[in-house]
Amino acid sequence: MISILNKLIPAETNLPWLAKVTMLLILVLLPFILSSYGLSLLTKVLIFGLFAMSLDILVGFTGLVSFNHASFFGVAAYTVGILVNRGFENFWLLLIPGIAIALLLAGLLGLLILRSSGAYFLMITLAFGQMLFALAWKWRSLTGGDDDGLPGIGRPEIGLPISMWNEQNFYFLVLILFIGSFLLIKKVIKSPFGKSIVGTRENELRMQSLGYNTWLIKYISYIIAAGFAALAGILYTYFNGFISPQELDWSMSGYILLMVIIGGAGTLVGPVVGAAVIIILQNLISTYTELWPLFMGLIFILCVLFARDGIVGSLLKLYQKKVGEMK
Repeated sequence: MISILNKLIPAETNLPWLAKVTMLLILVLLPFILSSYGLSLLTKVLIFGLFAMSLDILVGFTGLVSFNHASFFGVAAYTVGILVNRGFENFWLLLIPGIAIALLLAGLLGLLILRSSGAYFLMITLAFGQMLFALAWKWRSLTGGDDDGLPGIGRPEIGLPISMWNEQNFYFLVLILFIGSFLLIKKVIKSPFGKSIVGTRENELRMQSLGYNTWLIKYISYIIAAGFAALAGILYTYFNGFISPQELDWSMSGYILLMVIIGGAGTLVGPVVGAAVIIILQNLISTYTELWPLFMGLIFILCVLFARDGIVGSLLKLYQKKVGEMK
């Protein structure tokens, strides 16, 4: 069956090894060059890059456009934020309930949501996402509501004699978790299960005829994506020091979806590039005008018109074409 799946799935598009090494070196060296503000921006890019990669598992590889992905990001963030405010400090122990609750939520929602497909799937995810947003908005005793949220969340305690209040130390913690998550997601995508995910996206009926349970494949993919979104939410809680119901809103899911599309769905690296482009441009343009969403909309339109595969997807196609011409 795997040999048949290989025919269903297009040839892999890998970045040249030199490009990978260069990117890693840049990420390691930049903290020693950037200002405090620049380092903060880069840390945010990595966190949202991880968040976007988690959504790319659904959008780019499974073919599911979800508008409640922010639910897992926000629920994990709130879980850790509430526990920190109640005196729990160990970062590694807090990862367990934060990610576990997001996985449990994904498991329950997936049983209902994944019975639908296409536009119905999109609308149901939107509905469930807004239900959780409304719950966080109204449950002021637990979440602080939209006006107050949960403030005063300090940096994590990782059990080592180094302070996470140091911006460089916190950045390298985020970088290590980001790289580890990237490698783990890549391993999943390249595994036989990953091939079945992409096969389901390409031709679900044929996959079913081959004996695959495509509903279960999508269900597991949905849960995996939720777990990585939860990790991003936990890191964002410590980075921002504050969490509010806005982190569960559908607009947050749309914001991340925009990163995936602009960067290049189905490439893993693409969503990270999309996160960098959007966050940097947002901060740059917003210093000059409050109309920055208008400019972001124009950038999105240009990408759809002239780079439908996203920035990285289009560059990879050009690279493959060039390699093909050289052979």
